[in-house]
Amino acid sequence: MNDKIKINLHMAGTTYPVFIERKDEEIVREAAKQVNIRFNQNRQANPELSHEKAIAITAFEFALQVLDQKDRNDTEPYTNKIKELTEVLDNHFKETT
Repeated sequence: MNDKIKINLHMAGTTYPVFIERKDEEIVREAAKQVNIRFNQNRQANPELSHEKAIAITAFEFALQVLDQKDRNDTEPYTNKIKELTEVLDNHFKETT
C-alpha cells in the first residue's frame, strides 16, 4: 500500500510541493519550520544579504550542525576501548582458571 501524500512546504518565501510518507509529515513540516526560523534570523541579522546568500548561509549552518552531531555520536572510540578491556578481562580469567 502506497501511503504517500502530497504537501506544500513553504520555505524561504517559496512553496515546494513534495510527496512524502504520511508517517513523516510531522517531522517534514517541523524541518521546514526550522529552515524558515533560521532563514529569517539570518535575514534579520544581515538585511543586506541577497535572498540566495541567506539560503546558502542557512544551508551551511544546518550542514555544520549535522556534522557536529555526527562527531558527538561517534561511539567508535568507546567501542574500541570496550573491546580492549574485554580482551584484558578474558586473558586474565583464562590465566586464573
